[in-house]
Amino acid sequence: MELFTIAEAWSPWFRQHLAQLSDAERAALQTSCADARDAAQWLAVAEAKVADLPGPESRPLPELARGVDARWQARLRQWRCVEQLRLIARDMSPTVSMPETTAELSHFADAAIAVALKQAHAEAALLHGRPMGQDSGKAQQLVVIGMGKLGGGELNLSSDIDLIFSYEEDGETDGRRSISNQEFFIKVGQRLIALLDAVTADGFVFRVDMRLRPWGDGSALAASFDALEGYYERHGREWERYAFIKARVCAGDKAAGERLMKSLKPFVYRRYIDFGAFESLREMKAMIAREVRRLDREDNIKLGAGGIREIEFIAQAFQLIRGGVDTALQARELLVILPLLAERELLPQAAVDELISAYYFLRDVEHRIQALHDQQTQMLPTDTDDRQRVAAAMGFADWAGFSDVLRGHRHAVNEHFQDVIVARDSDAADTPAVEAWPASVQALIDSRAAQQLGGTGGARLQRLLPLLVAHCQAHEHPELALARVLPLIEATLRRSAYLMLLIENPPALARVVDLCAASPWIAEALARHPVLLDELLNAATLFAPPSAEVLAADLRAQLARIPEDDLERQMDVLRIFQKGQVLRVAASDLKGTLPLMKISDALTWIAEVVLAEVLNVCWRQLVAKHGRPRHVDGSACEPGFIIVGYGKLGGIELGYGSDLDLVFIHNGDPAGETDGAKPLDTASFYARLGQKIIHLMTTAMATGQLYEVDMRLRPSGASGLLVTSLDGFAKYQAESAWTWEHQALVRARVVAGDAALAADFARAREALLCRPRDAKALRTEVVEMRDKMREHLAPKDPAEVDLKHSLGGLVDIEFLVQYLALAHAPKHPEICQWPDNMRLLETFMHTDLLPAGTAQALMNAYIALRARGHRQALANAGRTMDYTTLLKEREAVQQTWQQVMHQ
Repeated sequence: MELFTIAEAWSPWFRQHLAQLSDAERAALQTSCADARDAAQWLAVAEAKVADLPGPESRPLPELARGVDARWQARLRQWRCVEQLRLIARDMSPTVSMPETTAELSHFADAAIAVALKQAHAEAALLHGRPMGQDSGKAQQLVVIGMGKLGGGELNLSSDIDLIFSYEEDGETDGRRSISNQEFFIKVGQRLIALLDAVTADGFVFRVDMRLRPWGDGSALAASFDALEGYYERHGREWERYAFIKARVCAGDKAAGERLMKSLKPFVYRRYIDFGAFESLREMKAMIAREVRRLDREDNIKLGAGGIREIEFIAQAFQLIRGGVDTALQARELLVILPLLAERELLPQAAVDELISAYYFLRDVEHRIQALHDQQTQMLPTDTDDRQRVAAAMGFADWAGFSDVLRGHRHAVNEHFQDVIVARDSDAADTPAVEAWPASVQALIDSRAAQQLGGTGGARLQRLLPLLVAHCQAHEHPELALARVLPLIEATLRRSAYLMLLIENPPALARVVDLCAASPWIAEALARHPVLLDELLNAATLFAPPSAEVLAADLRAQLARIPEDDLERQMDVLRIFQKGQVLRVAASDLKGTLPLMKISDALTWIAEVVLAEVLNVCWRQLVAKHGRPRHVDGSACEPGFIIVGYGKLGGIELGYGSDLDLVFIHNGDPAGETDGAKPLDTASFYARLGQKIIHLMTTAMATGQLYEVDMRLRPSGASGLLVTSLDGFAKYQAESAWTWEHQALVRARVVAGDAALAADFARAREALLCRPRDAKALRTEVVEMRDKMREHLAPKDPAEVDLKHSLGGLVDIEFLVQYLALAHAPKHPEICQWPDNMRLLETFMHTDLLPAGTAQALMNAYIALRARGHRQALANAGRTMDYTTLLKEREAVQQTWQQVMHQ
C-alpha cells in the first residue's frame, strides 16, 4: 500500500492539504517513503485534529544498529520524509501558528542529531574505546551546539543546520587502538555529518554546515572547551558574537554544554551597554545593503531588501548592545525579543507591531515556497502554476493580490532597518573642527591614561573630543561645563564603549553637558559610575521618573533574570538600578518637571523598592540554608519580619544622599527554631537576616553602595538587639524609651516586609502615640533636646545659617510637629495616620490645633527650606547659606516656635 493511499485513508484533512502540494513534491515524497509499513507506523500516531499531533520526540525513532547499517540509514531518511510531509500539512493548517511549526521542525532536528550522534559515538567506541578526561577521569561526550535558526528554535522546512562540536576535556580513549579525545570526536563528528547530510537513494536528513566553528573551513572539526574559550577570548570577532546570540546546546552532553555556554556568555554579552558594537554593526548592515544591491535579490524574501534577515538584524543589534545589562534580551527567539524592544522603549510599539506582522508573513511565505519542491530556497517562484499555489496557500485569490501585501510588509521592514544603526556619511560631516584645544582638554590628551589607549580607544577619544568641546562652547557657561564633564570622560577612557555612546547619541551628549554643568553632584555621580550614562539616552524617560508600582515591577523583573545564587550580580543590579533611578529624579528636579513633594516621594519610593527586594533576596538565601522560622501557633513565617523606616524615610522626605534610619522587627516564636536541614533558633535567624540586609545595603562595590544605614533608633540604641520582637519593641517604648524616641516614632512607618505584622506595628504605634502626656513636661523636654542639638550642630557664626539646625530651620519645624502630635494624639487619634510633616500640619489645621495661617506659613517655610536643600545638594554646596536667605520663612518658624513652645 503506497504512502499517499495510506495518508488519504488516514484523514480527510490530510488529503485536503496533500492536494496543495506540487506533482514533483508528491513524487519525491512517494519515492523517499517507499516503505509503506513504516509510513503507516509514523502517521498512525496522529488524529485528524492537527492541534493534537505530538512533537517528534514522542514518535518512534529508528533503532540503533551496531556498525554501519544501510537499512538504519534508510529508515532515518524515511523518518525525515514522513516528518516533512506531516509538518508541511501542519504548516498549511490555519489552526497551527508559524512559531509552532518552526519549533516542531527544530525539535525534530534535535531528535535527528541525537539519534545520529548516538550511532556515530557507538561506531567510534567499538574501534577505540571510551574517550576519558585526563583531569576528571570521566568518560567524555560530544557537545553539539546548534547555531542560527536551529539554535533559536526557528528552523524552516528546508533549513540546513549550523553546528559546532566541542567536548569538555582533552585525554585519550581507553581501547586497544587508543587515540586522543580530539581525534575521537573528530571521527564522531564526521560520522554524524555523514549520517545526516549524505544523499542516498532515500534522500538526506539535514544539510550540515560547520563553517561557524572557530577558524571556519579547514580547522579541526571538534575542539575542547578550553580551546573554544581561548579562541573566543583572543580571536573572537564581532560577527561571531552576533552568531552566538542564538547558540544552543541541542544534543550530546547537555549539562557540560551548559557549562560551556555559561563560560562563553561574557564573550557575547558585555556587562554594560555595549555601544562599542555600533561600528561593527554598522559595517554588517552596510555589507547586507551592498549584497542586496550587488546580487539583485529583489525576489529573495530572506536576503532581499525588507526580508527576514533585516528583521533578525534589528533584533540582534539591540541584543548585542544591551543584552549584557538587560538579560531578558539574551533570549534566542526573535518573537520573544521583538516585544521586549517596545516594552523597553527601544523601538516604538507601532514599529514592533509591523516587524512582527511582517515576520509572520515572510516566514509563512518561506515555508510555502520550500514546500513546493522540498528545496532550500527563499526565492519567490517564477513559474505561473507555482505562483498560484503559493498565493492560494497564503490565502490569496491570485499572485497580484499576494504580491501587493508582500511588498507592503517588505517596505515597512526596510524602513525600520534603515533607521537602526544609522550610517555615517563621513567623519568630517559630524566632527566639528577645533583650531586649538582648551588647556583642560589638552591636559587630558597628554595624560598617561589617554596616551596608553589602544588604537580603538584612542580613535574614539579623537572623535568625541571635538563634539564635546562644541557642545560645551554652545553652553551658557562653557568653561564650567567643560570642567565638570572632563572627569567623566577621563573615567571612561578604559571603557571606550561609553565614548561610543556619546559619539553615537548627540542628544545624550548634550544632556550630559547640560546636567553636569547644572549639577556637580550629577557630574560626580556619572564620573564614579559611567554605567549611568545609559539613563541619558531617552529624554522621555529621563525626565519622568516612574511610579512606585512600575519601579517595583522593573526591579523584580531585573532580579528575576539572575540566578538566586549569584549574590554579587544581584548586588550590582540593585546598585545600578538605585543610582539610575536617583539620577532620573535629579534630572527631573533640575528640569523642573517634578514639584518638590514629588521629588521626595520619588526618592522615597526608590529606597522602599530597594529595601523590599533586598529583604526578599536575603530571606530566600537564609531560608534555603536554614528553613523557615515559625509563629507561636506553629505556622510558617512569610517572612514574619518588617523594616520600619524612621526620619526622612519614614516621613517620605528623602533627599539626595540621605541615609536610612531603620528598625527591624519580627514576630516569630521566641522559643522556636527554623525547619531546615541546618536549623537556627528564631532570634539567631532574624539577627542573621538583619545582618545580611545591612551587608547588602552598605557593602562598597565597583557599583558603589546602596545607602548608608543607621540602626541607632532601635530599642536601647547601639547596645540593643539588631532585631527585636514586636512585643519587645512595644514594651521598651512603653516602659524605657526617652521622649526623643517617642518623637522619632511620630515619623515611623513600615517600608517593607510582612503585611500582617505591619498592621500589628501600626496598631502598636498608635497606642504608644495616643498615651496621655503632661503637655508642660513634654514641652520642656522637647525644648531642652532642641537646645542641645542646636548647641552642638548649628554654626557658631551668626552670619552663617544651617538649613536644618539654625533658628527657624527644618528641625524647628519637625520638633514643633512632633510636640503637637504627642500632645494631642490622645484626643485626635487621626494624627497617627500620617508620618510626614506636611500632612500632619494639614491635620493640625483641620482640627484647629494650629490656626490656618500659622499652619500654612509653616508648610510654606518647610517646602522652601527643603527645596533649597535639594538644590544645594545637587550643587554640592552643603547645608549652609547666607543669613538673608529665606529670612522671611525662617522668622515665621521662629515666631511660631515662641508661640507654641514657650507658652
